Amino acid sequence: MLALTAGLAACGGGGGSSNGGSSSSASSGASGSSGDIASLPAGPQQQPIAATAANTVAVTVNRGITGNMPNIPTVSVTICVPSTGTCQTINNIQVDTASFGLRVLASALGTFNSTLPTTTSNGATLAECTAFADGYTWGTVRSADVKIGGETASGIPIQVIGDLATSTVPTACSNFGPAQNSTQALGANGILGVGVAPWDCGSGCTSASTSNYYACPNGTNSNNCATTAVALNNQVANPVPHLPVDNNGVILQMPPISNSGQASATGTLVFGIGTQSNNAIPTSVQRFATNHWGNMTGSYNGRSLGAFLDSGSNGIFFSDGGIAQCGGNLGTFYCPAKPLALSATLTDANGISGNVNFNVVSASALLNSGSNFALNDLAGSFGSSADLDLGLPFFYGRYVYYGQDQAINATGTQKPYVAF
Repeated sequence: MLALTAGLAACGGGGGSSNGGSSSSASSGASGSSGDIASLPAGPQQQPIAATAANTVAVTVNRGITGNMPNIPTVSVTICVPSTGTCQTINNIQVDTASFGLRVLASALGTFNSTLPTTTSNGATLAECTAFADGYTWGTVRSADVKIGGETASGIPIQVIGDLATSTVPTACSNFGPAQNSTQALGANGILGVGVAPWDCGSGCTSASTSNYYACPNGTNSNNCATTAVALNNQVANPVPHLPVDNNGVILQMPPISNSGQASATGTLVFGIGTQSNNAIPTSVQRFATNHWGNMTGSYNGRSLGAFLDSGSNGIFFSDGGIAQCGGNLGTFYCPAKPLALSATLTDANGISGNVNFNVVSASALLNSGSNFALNDLAGSFGSSADLDLGLPFFYGRYVYYGQDQAINATGTQKPYVAF
């Protein structure tokens, strides 16, 4: 489940994770029972603040742009030609706290794509292959002003997905799995990566031998794209560190929902932590120091695991051979005969541990009605069996904080962390 160069992430939609590492149609031929959902313990009950301030934007979960993918949290993003008023707003951009940078489908941009300046490497068009848990995105790197809510990240590199001919996809890129270069595959019009890292690759891509980036000498029709080294400031950038004030992190606030699911849910993405009156971090939350990519360690059923909190995953993903999988159209989603109340332990980079609780209800029972797309107890086995991916179901009813890694680029001393 290596996402980007070294960071674990499941990217949503698409097959994600970006990240759910997995997505699924709401229809199923699998059988299953919701059992006694009333027996499940109550989940967290924090309510999101209203998305009315300049440092906020509404996050929506519903049937989505494809009409059949649960737990895809989306926002609207306005993309502008740098330093101009030439802009286009793109709806249905997935919020992904386990990846870094903005990626937008060329099909969603339409003709506006041609107005965004491309980035070059030694005179060749710069492109990127980005690996997620369930496939890859391939497309050019372009410069844009990115506006989200009332915040603006000026002149940052973004990826335009799918604006290169299919014949240009490098072999190494296609080895990551199926292409996530369409709305149907991705489950959204793009991915907004707001995790703890400032760049999507970092030092690994400053060397051509380990880079995700490619120089394409003949532009969008090139069939001989070659890996290339890319300096940090030319890599696809997380917009958060580039905001003028609220640049030290984000808070994703999702509402509490019923254990049987809901048709939709509306939360709030807040920019900045402790920078405004609406984004203070209480002393009561538990903070977990992470590595540069937002990862920790954990344990479940006595097994040691890698662990991360990923809004781009549409389920909670972990391996447990004692829980029945659904099969059929629902594949490796879990379909236990009775609802399960489970727990795991997270341990941060400083050795500090804390327990997390989550529920698992039969995916078949949750999805068979085809009417509920916000689900707080959807889970399955996907990606590496050595990982615990706490996807969007874990976020409902919680404020989840992501502190940016500011020490790595000398913009501050703050080291990366998550908290809830």
